[in-house]
Amino acid sequence: MNITGIVRLAALLASMLLLTPAPAASAKDLDEVMSHDGLQKIKVKDIDLAYARPGASLAGYRSIKLEPVEVAFRKDWNPTKTGSLFKLSTEERENIRTRVAKVVFEEFVKELQAKSGYKVVNEAGPDVLRVKVNIVNLYVNAPDTQSAGRSRTYTVSAGEMTMVAELYDSETGEVLARVIDRREARNSGRMELSGSVVNAGEAESIASTWARVLRNGLDRAHGIGKK
Repeated sequence: MNITGIVRLAALLASMLLLTPAPAASAKDLDEVMSHDGLQKIKVKDIDLAYARPGASLAGYRSIKLEPVEVAFRKDWNPTKTGSLFKLSTEERENIRTRVAKVVFEEFVKELQAKSGYKVVNEAGPDVLRVKVNIVNLYVNAPDTQSAGRSRTYTVSAGEMTMVAELYDSETGEVLARVIDRREARNSGRMELSGSVVNAGEAESIASTWARVLRNGLDRAHGIGKK
């Protein structure tokens, strides 16, 4: 599946997951989309939905080819600038998308290379797992585009985002697994100062959690740590 197809699939999966309470038809449709190429539903700790190819294993993979992260906002996200009544410009929206993509990519690299020391590489190979991560339905409650000191915004939560990721054999292109998981930023239950630093920190925390799930899966496949 090409990148455009993956992004469309990601948007469809995220919308189906988030627009429930799910009637039986929606659950069936979601299962059909996730398993359309022979994958079967499995349980993965800390992940909303996961599907894998029967018999597939991560044991043969020692390196990761991490594709550039693509980011899409939630369809109804159309905020004003912090401290203003003006809507965000196209350039400002693109800057947020770029920052989030960068944060998610860097957190995956950092987590994958930590402890177990999986190599992140640029080329395909017999022991290389290709990982494609998409962020969809990104919703930032208080996007910070103002210069320092001009305004202050308080929110209960920085926002939310959904990951749709696919794992492939880098040489054959065969998809091995597909997962989807929705995360909200920490909710303190009270209004707190928001801004670019807070937003970036929340994105880092969420992305590192997702990356840790992948690293733990690789560790288990290689017999590292607890089973």
